[in-house]
Amino acid sequence: MKHPYVSEDHEGKPWFEWLVAAAVAVSALLAFLGHTKAATVIIAVAALVTGLIRLVLRERSPWKVRSVAFDAFIGIALGIGLLVLLVLFPVGM
Repeated sequence: MKHPYVSEDHEGKPWFEWLVAAAVAVSALLAFLGHTKAATVIIAVAALVTGLIRLVLRERSPWKVRSVAFDAFIGIALGIGLLVLLVLFPVGM
């Protein structure tokens, strides 16, 4: 009997996803404590790193959501967008 295709077998690695989740949690804590600039930088860097990792490693990447093009574009665009907004509209420390 042949097993059906399970998409989760081809998705990202849990250890990397937990690292991204930890970055988001640290960012949320910093934002709650009033350090919104640091929180924004953490999210922007995490987005850029995940986008670049997906672009460089392609199918071997530990970060997989959709296609390589989608993951790379969303990550890199979000990271750059957040950093541009941070420069144009500075917020708290």
